[in-house]
Amino acid sequence: MKVLVVNNAAPFQRGGAEELADHLVRRLNATPGVQSELVRVPFTWEPAERLIEEMLISKGMRLYNVDRVIGLKFPAYLIPHHQKVLWLLHQFRQAYDLSEAGQSHLDFDDTGRAVKAAIRAADNACFAECRKIYCNSPVTQNRLMKFNGVSSQVLYPPLNDGELFTGGEHGDYVFAGGRVAAGKRQHLLIEALALLPGSLRLVIAGPPENQAYADRLTKLVEDLDLKDRVYLRFGFHPREDIARWANGALICAYLPFDEDSVGYVTMEAFAAGKAVLTVTDSGGLLEIVSADTGAVAEPTPQA
Repeated sequence: MKVLVVNNAAPFQRGGAEELADHLVRRLNATPGVQSELVRVPFTWEPAERLIEEMLISKGMRLYNVDRVIGLKFPAYLIPHHQKVLWLLHQFRQAYDLSEAGQSHLDFDDTGRAVKAAIRAADNACFAECRKIYCNSPVTQNRLMKFNGVSSQVLYPPLNDGELFTGGEHGDYVFAGGRVAAGKRQHLLIEALALLPGSLRLVIAGPPENQAYADRLTKLVEDLDLKDRVYLRFGFHPREDIARWANGALICAYLPFDEDSVGYVTMEAFAAGKAVLTVTDSGGLLEIVSADTGAVAEPTPQA
């Protein structure tokens, strides 16, 4: 069986979806009788009107000599195929829950609203032709039912290299791994640290979503005089380094807004035997992070 995994390719961005796609292809190729490759479709979401063209690129593709297609993210999962299955990591949230929360760039004018309607129509047509739809978490599953009326089955992603996260002594720092972005709210950790006396440190390590947010964090550290306590390690890091930081941390922290799943940061922390600090509106993390496995606070520095 020849299986293609299709995902997006946002230039110079890599996160959990990319890790999952690579790992899935490796596992499929390790299965007797299966050949698998990854197809990454270039994708950019700004300006808003560009999204129509992005959808047409995927919808216009034709995949021949392929027995099964596994789609992961919008708009790559729009690629038509008669044997298509989705492992839905998330839809284009600006057309759905982020719009409902007033956080979408598609709601500023008539053009954006028309694009949002086109995205929903394309999604509904795509979902109707899929043989099966899996979601990475109940959060994604519930959104799919709420906004599209489509049922699905939850299939949790595995931790790709759990053998690296062996645990260790509890150090004197909080580790915040993963993509560095405003939606992940690393700035809250810096602001909270400034309110704590003592020698507790913070390590933030991951690729920035954009330079503006990286600059914001750098300036925040300087303004709060935390250069000796906050270590900003922007960029992609070897998995061994991520594991080393997690294994030696006092706790790990992950503060996303309404995350689709429990997140690799959470899974890595638990594999390393570390508690996880998160917030009340973090979404999927709240399935497994509680007083027994970490701490859940309000999304404010004071909390």
